[in-house]
Amino acid sequence: MWQDEPKCIKDHNRRLLAEKFELKRNLYKAFIRDPELPSELREKLTAKLSKLPRNSSFTRIRNRCVFSGRPRGVYEFFRMSRIVFRTLANQGMLNGVKKASW
Repeated sequence: MWQDEPKCIKDHNRRLLAEKFELKRNLYKAFIRDPELPSELREKLTAKLSKLPRNSSFTRIRNRCVFSGRPRGVYEFFRMSRIVFRTLANQGMLNGVKKASW
């Protein structure tokens, strides 16, 4: 990955890697947690787990706004930041969303 690569593209690539290595990572973790396996085998599996790409871990994925790429204040259901959500809602661009008044 390049230094000038936008954050949204990096996050997308991390999502693809996490999806690709999800099964391997979960298997290795399950075997490592199993106390009945011999410790030598668990150490080998730990080494294999550490050789997987760092960006294939789900903890490195960040929810980002699909419009602005903003990493904070993102509504998960709409996948957009609070700022973009408010502007679109005020313009009436979001179906079923209207400003509360009582």
